[in-house]
This record gives sequence, C-alpha cells and structure tokens, in this order.
Amino acid sequence: MRKKVLITGISGFVGSHLAEYALLKGAKVYGLKRWHLSKLRNIKQIVEKIELLDCDLTDPVGTFSVIKKIKPDWIFHLAAESFVSPSWDHPSHYMDVNYKGTVNILEALRQEKLQTKILLPGSGEEYGEVDKKDIPITDRTVLKPVNPYAVTKIAQDLIGYVYYKSYGINVIRTRAFNHEGPRRDNVFGISWYAYQIARIEKGLQKPIVRTGLRNDKRNFTHVKDLVNAYWLAIEKCIPGKLYLIGADEKNHIYTFDQALNMLIKMSTYKGKIKKVVDKKFVRPTSVPMLIGETKEFRKLTGWKPKIGFETILKDTLNYWRDFLDKDMY
Repeated sequence: MRKKVLITGISGFVGSHLAEYALLKGAKVYGLKRWHLSKLRNIKQIVEKIELLDCDLTDPVGTFSVIKKIKPDWIFHLAAESFVSPSWDHPSHYMDVNYKGTVNILEALRQEKLQTKILLPGSGEEYGEVDKKDIPITDRTVLKPVNPYAVTKIAQDLIGYVYYKSYGINVIRTRAFNHEGPRRDNVFGISWYAYQIARIEKGLQKPIVRTGLRNDKRNFTHVKDLVNAYWLAIEKCIPGKLYLIGADEKNHIYTFDQALNMLIKMSTYKGKIKKVVDKKFVRPTSVPMLIGETKEFRKLTGWKPKIGFETILKDTLNYWRDFLDKDMY
C-alpha cells in the first residue's frame, strides 16, 4: 500500500526536492500551500502528480482539518521561516511559524490519536557560538543561539520531544548543517553569490559581488543528498532521539569566501569580478564555525554524501543562469 506522505513547505527549496524523491519512492504525496501565495515554480514539474491543500499552519483549526483529512503515514515538516537575517526584526512572527505551527501539527496528531511519524528538521544554527575546542559539534554540544531564528528552531525541537515523551507521538528529531543547491532562494549566501555572478555574466550588473562577512566556516551538503538523508531518517531513526545530519568530510568544509572564490573561477565572465562587503548584509551576530559530527546517523542509516562540493556550486550557478534566461520571477 502506498505511503501517504505530507510535506509542509512543499514548494520551498528542500520541500520541492523531497517531493520529487517521495514520488520516485512510490508515495502518495500531499503538500500544504497558503492560499494567498501563488509561487509554485519549484514544483511546477510535479504539480499534477501531487495533491495540494490550502493551509496556514499558524491556524490551529485549518491545521487540524487537513491532518484529519489526510491521516498521513509520514509528515516531513519543512515549512519554516528559515532566513536568519529578518528574524531580528520579526522575532514574534518567526516564533508563530516555526514553533506554534509545529505545535498545531503535533496537537492534531494527538487529538486524532494517529501513529504518524513526523520529522522535525532542526538547524546547525541552534548551536550558535561554538568554541573552537568543541568542534566538531555533537548531539551533546551546548546550545548557545545568537539569533532569534535559532531560538525558534530550538523551541520547535524541544516541543517535539515533549510530545514524544508526554503523548507518544512518533517525533523524529534531526539537526542538519548547511545544505545548498538549485532552488535555494537568492537571499542565502552561496545562492546570493551565484545569482549575482549569473547577472554579471548576462551584463545585468557591474562585476561586483556584494556580500556580508565571508569568513564563517561550514560543512556543506547537496540538497539531493539531504532529502535522501531525511527519507532514511524517517524510515530508520528512533523517535525522540536526536540525530545530526551533514557532509562532515574535509572536502565538504569551506568558508563562504572560499566558496565565492570557486564560483568566480567557474564564471564565464572574462573580466575581473570584485568582492565587496556591504554593511547591509552584515548581521548583528555571526556564527564563525558550524561543523557537525554525524557518525551516529550514518551508522544507523548507512547514509553518506554522494555529491561533491564543486557540484553543489555548479548546480547552484547553473540554476541561476537558467533562472535569468527564463525570466522566472
């Protein structure tokens, strides 16, 4: 019997890739969309193969209604306000979406007495300022968040654990480190660099890439490897336990400046491209190093990344080249 898989945030970066993966696995795929938003470009290629339902997760009545209707076997709860920078100006909104939206789903599962598995994807941002001596990060590393977004993801994770302990809800808890690739919005570091380079190649802007600070170091995973990891997580991980996910090999660990330099070398632009730090892209606080140790997840699931960092960059740059060619806005 086909699994009924509900993906919140299905039209987003990770959600759209996961929907494609779920279809390949033979699942019946449901997705939630907000009725007042029409941007479905990330899923236009599969929109006839999935069932979309209107729902705003901050509305408990609407959330209960769709959960009751679908009665999903699995939920991948990917809907979130995930861009860090606006969270300082909109902390209550981020909490409404990321925390309260999660509570509404969990409450619906509790009230309907469903045995649904729900994956709650956390973020490496939750760890915040980690001392160099404490790298690599493990599931025992102390959380020291330095932005409102990270606080909301911690709250989401902990309320998931509460519903697991209190009511036996099958909550799969993960924290993923940086993941990149095609369809990532151009407000995030690598996508922002690639978007600007693609514009420079087309003569749409001067050969200057404007950035925030670029010395922060991360371990980077391709989005396609990540959705494979999420699928394995909901299949094999133990409810209530926390798992870290990411490509922690040395050839996946770079600073954002190194990533930008590699993107510039990939460019077809014949002249010199200048890098400039623009104050408006500098955040009030930064997270210098987020590098996780993921051996426990790998041992349990057999997962490992298959796509290298250069391919992550090429796929991202090519996506924005195609995007500009097709005028997809």
